[in-house]
Amino acid sequence: MRLTGQIVVITGGSSGLGKAVGVAAAKAGATVVLLARRKIALQQAQAAATAASGLPNYAYVLDVSDPVAMAAVVARIQREVGPIDALVNAAGFGHFEPAVTTKPALVAKMVRVNLLGTMYMTQLVGRAMVETGHGHIINVASMAGKIATPKSAVYSATKFGVIGYSNALRLELRPFGVRVTTVNPGPIKTNFFAVAGAGDYLQRVAWLALDPEHLAARIVAAIHRPVREINAPVVMNVAAKLYDLFPRVGDMLAGGVFNRK
Repeated sequence: MRLTGQIVVITGGSSGLGKAVGVAAAKAGATVVLLARRKIALQQAQAAATAASGLPNYAYVLDVSDPVAMAAVVARIQREVGPIDALVNAAGFGHFEPAVTTKPALVAKMVRVNLLGTMYMTQLVGRAMVETGHGHIINVASMAGKIATPKSAVYSATKFGVIGYSNALRLELRPFGVRVTTVNPGPIKTNFFAVAGAGDYLQRVAWLALDPEHLAARIVAAIHRPVREINAPVVMNVAAKLYDLFPRVGDMLAGGVFNRK
């Protein structure tokens, strides 16, 4: 129960990795606050977290593309639950289509949710953390933010942005006692790819796919510890390093081995 007494807020908490992090944090003793758009799924995730810990947990409906709504929800959390000790920005979605045919409205939505939502929530919560000199912000990016593959140009751009933002944020907040960790997963066994229009993608990369509960346990174990990045799976992390050192080899891997969409 390492996180007993800690308040952990998770965006995208109604399903997938966000829900798994919520359950894992609850098992570790934290008071979990789940944020997401879908009320019924959110309530189900809240019930799962409460069942895991036997303690009260919280859920608030929130669209992270709406900065006004975010400010209101963060104020409610601080008033009704308490000061936030850790924030996990896990909200996000993908859509896999060639860049030149992706509709501008969809591009804008992906940027608002994946990148701007992370920035706005971080800013709201980070201010209070700076004032107290305590806290941990964990931003879920993606291996797509290190290795871009065909049909993921827009999604990769948002995740490249999250990584760059997190790297600078880490340096800015370090003097105030606030930690920043970036999580860069490869494909995860969730419904992410079905929503993204690549339903059979997981079958094609089954040998790479991550278990959400195992990854969630790693994320929760990193809370309040000096973990700069969590990169998984190992083979994609190695490939990302090769991508930087040997760009032509990286393009070959990105366009071949890891291109299954």
